[in-house]
Amino acid sequence: MLTWPKGLLQLLLLHTAWKMGSGQLHYSVLEESQHGTFVGHIAQDLGLEVSELVPRMFRMLSKGEKDYFEVNLQNGILFVNSRIDREELCVKNVDCVLHLEVIVEKPLRFFHVEVEIKDMNDNPPIFSAREKILSISELITSGTQFLLEGASDADIGMNAVLTYKLSPNNHFALDSGNDEDESKPVVLLLKAPLDREESPVHHLVLTATDGGEPKLTGTVQLVIKVLDVNDNPPVFNQSVYRVKLLENTASGSLVITLNATDLDEGINREISYFFTDSLAPHVTKLFSINSDTGEIIVIGKLDYEESKFYELPILAKDNGSSQLSGHCKVLIEVLDMNDNIPELSVNSLSVPLPENSPPGTVVAIISASDKDSGINGQINCFLWPTGVPFKLESTFKNYYSLIVGAILDREQVAEYRMVVTVEDQGVPPLSSSLTILMPISDINDNAPAFTQPSYTVFVKENNPPGAHIFTMSAGDPDIAENALITYWIDEKLWPLSGYISVHSESGKLYALQSLDYEELKLLEFQVRAKDAGMPSLCGNATVQVFVMDENDNAPAVSRSPEENLILLVVPVMPGHIVGKIHALDADSGYNAWLRYELVEESSGPWSVGQYSGEMSTKNSLEESEGSKIHRVLVLVKDHGKPQLSATATLSVSLVTSSETIKTDINLQRSGESFVPLVDSINVYLIIAICSVSSLFLLTTLIYVALRCHCKAKESMVYGPGMATLVCASKVGSWSYSNRHSHILAGVSAEAGAKSDLMIFSPNIPVFADNGELINGIDVPPDSAKKCHTL
Repeated sequence: MLTWPKGLLQLLLLHTAWKMGSGQLHYSVLEESQHGTFVGHIAQDLGLEVSELVPRMFRMLSKGEKDYFEVNLQNGILFVNSRIDREELCVKNVDCVLHLEVIVEKPLRFFHVEVEIKDMNDNPPIFSAREKILSISELITSGTQFLLEGASDADIGMNAVLTYKLSPNNHFALDSGNDEDESKPVVLLLKAPLDREESPVHHLVLTATDGGEPKLTGTVQLVIKVLDVNDNPPVFNQSVYRVKLLENTASGSLVITLNATDLDEGINREISYFFTDSLAPHVTKLFSINSDTGEIIVIGKLDYEESKFYELPILAKDNGSSQLSGHCKVLIEVLDMNDNIPELSVNSLSVPLPENSPPGTVVAIISASDKDSGINGQINCFLWPTGVPFKLESTFKNYYSLIVGAILDREQVAEYRMVVTVEDQGVPPLSSSLTILMPISDINDNAPAFTQPSYTVFVKENNPPGAHIFTMSAGDPDIAENALITYWIDEKLWPLSGYISVHSESGKLYALQSLDYEELKLLEFQVRAKDAGMPSLCGNATVQVFVMDENDNAPAVSRSPEENLILLVVPVMPGHIVGKIHALDADSGYNAWLRYELVEESSGPWSVGQYSGEMSTKNSLEESEGSKIHRVLVLVKDHGKPQLSATATLSVSLVTSSETIKTDINLQRSGESFVPLVDSINVYLIIAICSVSSLFLLTTLIYVALRCHCKAKESMVYGPGMATLVCASKVGSWSYSNRHSHILAGVSAEAGAKSDLMIFSPNIPVFADNGELINGIDVPPDSAKKCHTL
């Protein structure tokens, strides 16, 4: 058979009782115990280690005004801290219990401890007076009883059970009987008739002994005067009267009207009513009795929570020469009313609450109480508003835990204001409320986010180094350091440190060097934003920086016409094409759209195609003008702002037909490849001139038609300012660029030399002479006002 050690068995039984009690302990201790008296191993009984009492902030709260108990945090023992007088705390109440509340943190737990104060026999029986005088008529027959005022004992139970003993004598004895309330009145019984002439006064000693250990006693001197004549005492129709009164019964209300009768006549049957001297003084402030009518009246405020029951001993005396008296008791039961508002208090509150607190986290412990009893003292707790992510759970008795009921998000709601309401079940119900303000603390659960996933930035070339070209901005809904954002450029895929930098705090993008459109057209990279939380979170956005062309390259003539003299055989018809000037511009778009014109002083009989660069005759040339050399100065301009230009000098030698033949012969003799111009060739030349003229006229018509249908439609953002979609004409001189251009991209990039047809860029703004934007197009003076979009 397995034998359990006595100590281990007690521990197991105590642990089982603890589980069944749902966190409540019960101890008992004798009143008047000395300071330091052991009460119980509270730490052990609560399942706590002694070593964790201080770290977990073990503390004990008492609902009374004095701290009668203390806990030794070194050994976890609950001991008596100050003198306890049970009679002072609980008066005559049978149950005298002190309620203690124990709270520990990390994690938060709450315990309820009850300490029952046991009575000890420390109060002797006490009579209201040291001497009691009785007047008894000599006519009173043997067996007559006289009710004596008993002693009172402040103790309870057996310590307050009194027995009485009368000193030895020949005429009187004690007769103690049990009434229906199990009280034991002290009755003096006349054993033998009195004879005033024999003995007018009798001196007796009445001794009261309690049932405690050790027994305590009290005495009163009985002085009995023997009278004669008035031999009938007043008699009540019943010995005990029972009355029920509601608490808060109005002052002046009638409780009961007593009626006693006396068989005597005349003055001997006139009766007066009184409270006996044993009635407690505080009761006389609640009730009064009319000595003439026997009416008992309420004169104070009845409170069920202070006293539920009152016992009024009544004395009725006649007005005879030797007064006789009768006795009865009025028992008043006070009925409870719902007159106490429930009370709420917060015992522990954890604020602020982290937003990542999981559901089920205990936020606060709330206690509720109602001094009423029965259904009037039964309470319910509610939480408002109902939509908050919190809920109330009842723990034990009238204690509630406020716990997290759903996932929290500080970015949606940063603070909750909740109202806890407690309501009793009385009619009508009474309630009270308290407001709990619950701030939510931030955690780093949101990454920085840019306003858009990608940005397009337009920067004019030839910018000054260090120029501010754009500002990146990311937002973070977190707060404090969790929302403190720093920026940097991700150079893992492509090194851009020589071109672009970003300010880590402001997000401003700077061009570190002067950008050249002819060398670099596009930079594509990623800007990352990181917050300062722990751990930090990141967001990114793609940035495309387009370099915008500026008119920083003047047109360049591809060859010098002076190296090859143009021989023109006269006569020549008007419109004859003499030659064509070829010029290039390293810019693009409007900046590379070239226009040709003659300097006025060298115009003479010549004209030049405004956009073709073809040199032709404006007037007919005759043989009389032969043997002349004409020098024509041609000005080549682009359409940029400011406008750049270059000049070309064209030498035209007029020769007659015979001179042409001689020249041809001389050229052949000198080995030059020059075809002689004979009359038969002139016919073909005339046909060619006519064909070219027709083609030029047709081209001009098509150009005008296309220009009439061209419109500028789309605008794009560039930094700083706006860029407009520019239309290009299909008529005119196309300029070719053989320069090397680059595109640097953070994801995929290709760089190499290209020979592209440089038409007018749709992303470059065009400015007027005064620097203003003219609807995105630059219209030649003699062209239509609209253009066709390429």
